[in-house]
Amino acid sequence: MAKELRKAGITGVGSYAPDNIVTNHDLEDMVDTSDEWIQSRTGIKERRVADESTATSDIAYQAAKKALNDAGIDAEELDLILVATITPDMPFPSTACILQDKLGAEDAAAFDLGAGCSGFVYGLSVATQFVQADTYDNILVIGAETLSKILDWEDRDTCVLFGDGAGAAIVQPVETGGVLSNVLGADGSGGELLRLPAGGSRQPACLDTVENNLHYIEMSGNAVFKFAVRIMGKAALKALKKADLEREDVDFFVPHQANTRIISAAAKRLKLNDDQIIINLDKYGNTSAASIPIALAEAVEAGEINKGDNIVLVGFGAGLTWAASVIEWS
Repeated sequence: MAKELRKAGITGVGSYAPDNIVTNHDLEDMVDTSDEWIQSRTGIKERRVADESTATSDIAYQAAKKALNDAGIDAEELDLILVATITPDMPFPSTACILQDKLGAEDAAAFDLGAGCSGFVYGLSVATQFVQADTYDNILVIGAETLSKILDWEDRDTCVLFGDGAGAAIVQPVETGGVLSNVLGADGSGGELLRLPAGGSRQPACLDTVENNLHYIEMSGNAVFKFAVRIMGKAALKALKKADLEREDVDFFVPHQANTRIISAAAKRLKLNDDQIIINLDKYGNTSAASIPIALAEAVEAGEINKGDNIVLVGFGAGLTWAASVIEWS
C-alpha cells in the first residue's frame, strides 16, 4: 500500500529591503523620465537599492532570520536552504551555501535555483515535495535579489523598473491545509526577451563585454508584457483546477510585483476585487524572485492573511518561466 504523503505548508515568513530609497523623482535627475510616466505605466513610486558593500546573501540573511523567528525554529534545525536568485554573490559557491554559513545551519543542504521572477514559487514547489516525501522537515526558501548591481542606470527602459530585496519562508509538515497545488512552466524560445547577455560561458567577461554594456539586464518590454498578461491568469486557473478549487474559493491573490496593469489583467480573469489583491510594488518596484515572498510576508505580518484563507501565488519571468501555487494558509 502506497504511503500517504504528508502535508507541507508555510509556517514562518520574513522580508527585508535595504534602507536606501530611490524615488521616481530621483530618477528624473538621472535619465529622461518622469514620476507621472513611471507611475502611469507601472504603478511604481520608489524602489530600494543596496549599497556597494551589500550582496544578495546579506539581505537574504536578514529575511531568513525573520522567517526563522516567525516559525519558532533555530537555524541549526534546518535541513535544506534553497535560494532563488538571478543575482548571486558570485557564480560559485552558491549563495545558499554562503547563507548557510552566515546562519550557522551546519546540518542543512544548500543550493541556488535560477528561474527569474518565478524563482520563489519554483522553490516553494521543490520544498513542498521534499516535505511531502518525508525527506526533510525544515526547509528555508528565499527569493533574494540585488538587481541594482546589474542595471544600466542610463537605460530608462529598465532602471525605473527594478529594486533590491529579499523574502523568506519556512516550509514544514502541517496537519491541515498547506500547499494544495503547484504548476510550473517554461518557454525557452523566449529566452532572449529578458536576459543578462555576458558573464557566462557563452560570452565570458572581457573588456569588450564590459565596454558594450553586456553585463546589464536587457529586456524587450512589450513582448514580456504580452507574455505576462497571457500567462498569469492561465497559470493561476490551472493551479486552482489542480487543487480542486474554483475562482470563487480564492481569498487572496499574491502576484509577481512587476506592473499594475499586468496584475489587473490577471485579477480580472480570476474575477477578484481589489481587496483580494496583495500589491506593494509601489514601494519596491520589481524585485524579481523576492517580490512574491516580500508581498506575502508583509500581508501576513499586517494580519491580512489568516488561517484557512486560500491564497494563489503566481510568478513569471526570465526563461521564459511561470509558476503558480495554491495554499490553504495553515
